[in-house]
Amino acid sequence: MAENKTKATGASVDDYLAAKASPEQLADCRELIVLLERMTGQPPLMWGPSIVGFGSYRYTYASGHSGEAPLTGFAIRGRDIVLYLVAEDATQAALLARLGKHKMTKSCLYFKRLGDLERQALEQLLVNSIAEVRRRYG
Repeated sequence: MAENKTKATGASVDDYLAAKASPEQLADCRELIVLLERMTGQPPLMWGPSIVGFGSYRYTYASGHSGEAPLTGFAIRGRDIVLYLVAEDATQAALLARLGKHKMTKSCLYFKRLGDLERQALEQLLVNSIAEVRRRYG
């Protein structure tokens, strides 16, 4: 079985942000670090070359593939910041509906600026997502 590419590394979060973030993204990333550190109780670590992750959990799929992933995290993808979270149920959908300017895929919340998002909805999305990951995976 292939080894997971996305795993915690010793790389510097500050170096990653300095290399990838625009000045506006850098300010938003710094805010996200404070928020996610508070919510998870864990410091930021680089996961692979481009994910700033917080906390971790172990998973095993029905196929037998297993690994470790961050509870939550973010990455800079061009002009967007991507926040990794679980938003599959009706409660999460209602929060997404009032969140503001964003795009949501399976587990990726894309946005340009934190200022475009309703902060209380964002924080509750994250609280719910972290709780769901912990419920599923311990």
